[in-house]
Amino acid sequence: MERFKWIPQSLHGGDQDREEDLLGEFEGSDSWSPLQRLYGFAASLVIGFAFMLLSLIVFYRPIKFGIMFTFGNILAVGSTAFLIGPVQQARLMLDPVRIYATAIYVGSAIVALVCALWIHSKMLTLIAIIIEICALVWYSLSYVPFARRMVSELFISCCDREF
Repeated sequence: MERFKWIPQSLHGGDQDREEDLLGEFEGSDSWSPLQRLYGFAASLVIGFAFMLLSLIVFYRPIKFGIMFTFGNILAVGSTAFLIGPVQQARLMLDPVRIYATAIYVGSAIVALVCALWIHSKMLTLIAIIIEICALVWYSLSYVPFARRMVSELFISCCDREF
């Protein structure tokens, strides 16, 4: 798939044109200062964790729990977009190493919200939340060298017991 580029005409007739992404204004370092990016990251992360912690209060009501936990989880994961930019965040999430974990995470977050908001199924909401957490853990392990292999081997060794 070819990326769309915008090549501005040089005002001074210089010999080099500058190339920018169509969404360059969102990923460019000119739009936000490093301090503003850090504040955005911290605010999104803190609000996300607050939602996740507050969701534990309503754990006995799985629908409210599912909504609060999923929104908090999305805010926490999305907080890194303030630091590296949303385009780079999307690139990292769609990297071949992480694409399946990303798809399962996003899909289970959507399913959790659908089950909580429209279907009103407590059991399906909890199942979707568990899948969401597992996908997020697997996604996060992809950033640590050899972590996925170690967890896979540990899981296999724990499950490969004869009783």
